[in-house]
Formats: sequence, structure tokens, C-alpha cells
Amino acid sequence: MILACDVGGTNTRLALYLRSGGALARARTATFRSADFPGFEAILRDFLQGEPAVERACVGAAGPVSEGRCRLTNIDWTVDEASIRRCSGARDVFLINDLQAMASSLPFLPPRSLSFLQEGAPQPRGNAAVLAAGTGLGEGFLVASGGGYVPLASEGGHVDFAPRNDREERLLAWMRGRYGRVSVERVLSGPGLHDIHRFLRESEGLPEPPEVAAATGGRDPQRAIVAAGLSGESAACAETLRTFCSVFGAVAGNLALQYLAMGGVYLGGGIAPALLPALREDGFLSSFLSKGRMSELLARVPVAVILDPDAPLLGAAEYAAGGGVLRALGGKS
Repeated sequence: MILACDVGGTNTRLALYLRSGGALARARTATFRSADFPGFEAILRDFLQGEPAVERACVGAAGPVSEGRCRLTNIDWTVDEASIRRCSGARDVFLINDLQAMASSLPFLPPRSLSFLQEGAPQPRGNAAVLAAGTGLGEGFLVASGGGYVPLASEGGHVDFAPRNDREERLLAWMRGRYGRVSVERVLSGPGLHDIHRFLRESEGLPEPPEVAAATGGRDPQRAIVAAGLSGESAACAETLRTFCSVFGAVAGNLALQYLAMGGVYLGGGIAPALLPALREDGFLSSFLSKGRMSELLARVPVAVILDPDAPLLGAAEYAAGGGVLRALGGKS
């Protein structure tokens, strides 16, 4: 039995996998709201109660991992390998960054789990990168090693936000007034989407129907902004999505260059699938490709949205099964 976990600031998801004919088959999955628990151990005990013994466990946690410990970025939790081993009874325990787990899923995702924004001309054995926007912004990548791939972590979501035009300069100044330093995560995340909307309403006075304004100021503003933006019901929300997707494309293009991701750039997290119609408009890809002399190179890089919300769990399970080494990318690569 393999235990796979995806631990985030908003939700924590766990799954049990069994080996079946050389492949992994998921036996059980559960989702917990992280804020309802004092820490990850409480969730783990709850999930494993009454379950058979776990042999291997892999936990992907949303924060930097060092010496078997991770302090999560967006919730006041610390996760460590010793407590995972104690609670699960697993012989082999792996604590990795959540984007390492998501990157680990890439060789195993079926075609139906991906929606391509650009087919490109993928390079066999090329590096692959993952960019995931949700509660925060995560980056991870795969590099070729021997007969497979090794997933590596990054905290690239916390690099400085670099504006490219007048509006983004004003957005940076507006956010700096609120937060001081402005990272890319401040812009490309659920809270960032809400901030872009507020900035456009305050600084540019874009119109919004009263009922949409009430929803975007309610308990789930991000969902309301996406719905009103995609439907065209609100000019402010539609422009918010255009601005977000343009920045998303620019950062994805930067990522492709930084990691030379000729095996593809994959957009994970909860936001990209929700924004798929907006991502298919020209703003994302034009920003992705707008890299001067490197534009021709980037036209060969596949770009896809990961549609499967269970990809991080699959990646964690495969990481545990393979001891951190994955077989070669399949499908489009």
C-alpha cells in the first residue's frame, strides 16, 4: 500500500494506491479543509484509521523542504518525515515540495488529462516544467536522468514581479502600497486575481453591474470574477482575466527559457482549468512567445493545461513507487 498526500494552505488531499499488474490503482481518496485541523498529523490519523498497513508514503507539501522538514507557506503548519513515519507506519517516507509531486505526474498522465494551448515540437528527453497557480504560485521541473526523469523543486513563485507595460507598472505600484515587496505569486494566484480586479476597479474605473460587484466582494470573489469575466457580464472582470492571462503567459515563457523546457510547460493548480477559455485567447500565447530572439525557440515548446485535479496525488504515489526516479515522458513527448 502506498500513501500519497498533497498538503496545501487551503485543502489537504490524501489517497491510497495499490500495485495492480505493474501499475498503480487508487483505492481511496479524501479531501480535508486544512484550516479545520491543527496540523497535518491530525488529518493523517483521521484518514488512516482502520486502513491496512502502509509500506511507502510520499507527501507533497506547499513550501520549501529542507532536511526532511517543511514549513508551509500559506498556513502555519510544519510537516516532517519523522511524524509522517510515526503516524503512517510506513517503512519508506518521502517529503517533497508539492510542485515536485505535480511534476512527477507528467510521465503518467493520459492524454485526456491535458488540454494543449500550443502543440509545439517536443524534444524527446527534453526537460519539462510545471507552473501552478492556486492559493499561491508554484514551480517545478523534470530533468532527464538515466532512463527516466528526476523531479526537482523550486520556489520560483516568490521571485520579483517584473512589469512589462504601463498597466503592469501601475499594478506593481498599487500592490507595493499594500504589501511592500511584490512577488510573482502576489499577482498569479487566487488572491492575486482578486487584487487585479480591485486595482482595475479603483484605478481605471471599469464598470461592473451591482449584482456582480456584490458577488466579487463576497465570500468567494475569485469564482465570481472568473464567472463574470468569462460570460462578459462585467467589463472589469473580463479585463481582470485578460491581464491575469497575459502575466501568466509571460511568466510561463520565462520558465520555459530558464529550464529550457523543450519537453513542455504544463499549467497546474485550480486556476488554469477554470480559465481555459480565456487562456485560449491570444493574450496568453502572445505573452508566452514575446521573448525577442527566443520567440522562435518558444514556438517549439508544448504548452498544456493539466485538467486532472488528482495529478499531485498520482505524482506523489509514483515518486514513492520509484524512489524518486520516473520513467521517460510519454504521450506528446
